[in-house]
Amino acid sequence: MVAGPVRTDLFDFELPQNRIALHPARPRDAARLLVVRPVRGPNGREAMFEDRIVRDLPWLLKPGDALVLNDTRVIPAALEGVRIRGEARAGVAVNLIRRLDESRWRALARPARRLAVGDLIRFGNEGRVCLLGSLEAQVAAKGDAGEVELTFNLHGAYLDEAIGILGDAPLPPYIALRRPVEEQDRADYQTVYAERQGAVAAPTAGLHFTSELLERLAARGIERHFVTLHVGGGTFQPVKAEDTSEHRMHSEWGEIAAETAEGLNRVRARGGRIVAVGTTALRLLESAAREDGTIAPFQDETDIFITPGYRFRAVDVLMTNFHLPRSTLFMLVAAFSGLATMRAAYAHAIARGYRFYSYGDACLLFPAAP
Repeated sequence: MVAGPVRTDLFDFELPQNRIALHPARPRDAARLLVVRPVRGPNGREAMFEDRIVRDLPWLLKPGDALVLNDTRVIPAALEGVRIRGEARAGVAVNLIRRLDESRWRALARPARRLAVGDLIRFGNEGRVCLLGSLEAQVAAKGDAGEVELTFNLHGAYLDEAIGILGDAPLPPYIALRRPVEEQDRADYQTVYAERQGAVAAPTAGLHFTSELLERLAARGIERHFVTLHVGGGTFQPVKAEDTSEHRMHSEWGEIAAETAEGLNRVRARGGRIVAVGTTALRLLESAAREDGTIAPFQDETDIFITPGYRFRAVDVLMTNFHLPRSTLFMLVAAFSGLATMRAAYAHAIARGYRFYSYGDACLLFPAAP
């Protein structure tokens, strides 16, 4: 089931900067959808590509199939603050990436060189005066690549409320470094079915769904089931090791309720397909899958790392966005549909003007031909 080491340079590709989407399609389901069907042709494994839009999804699936959607809710984890060290002041931006306890968070700071252990950071801005100056954090530890540990002066629900008021949408670096965060991002960077707060990055395949599209899918006889995986900041990190065996995968908390597992097992038993909306839903389903492909209830951390050679047990179809080169997510889609197929699919998408990454277009992937 688990693959051996694979060279990470095999997952590299060149992406023109103008292919990175800085805003989402409007309406959401107007985004383009590249359908990728691996087939075994006369020259070995090949692929058929079909250019569609997300709104076509009900007719690309079959009655009896089941969508699995991640209902995690993104917290406004991007904070702007001022570092206070004696009389000295300096601006600093912080992206929360993982909660450690009721008052401590692991975060990415920019620029991290301005911070030292023991520094105080005061968060607040003139646009949100009700909590101006009341949220503070001390730098408890510093790690590599801008990572810090922050101890806040508020706890539990009070801390959550302050972050909710003072924070902005935690846009990924390839967007946030190219334009300011906008108030509209609070809605855009959230699925329409987001329910359970805890993610610091969006399950981006789900951003393409509208209430109307969900209704059309249901009318077509396609079920929907919800699971929860709180997406962490590690989802955007490229793999820097030379091969996959040297990469340490980040862990994320997820849950599949017993009734959801039972419902999905019934879908499979009667011949329906499990369609994961996003790599987060897929990773959670595969973490909970038994050897025979049935899905067990799940409530735990998962650090599953899927690379070519992995044997999928629980997922039949995957809807996902276009991912970064050398990322664990591009490795995952290469495992699902085949590396050569996905390299060809991405080349097709670049040539046809598809938009990439979190606010970009999507693809509907079918598994590699055996």
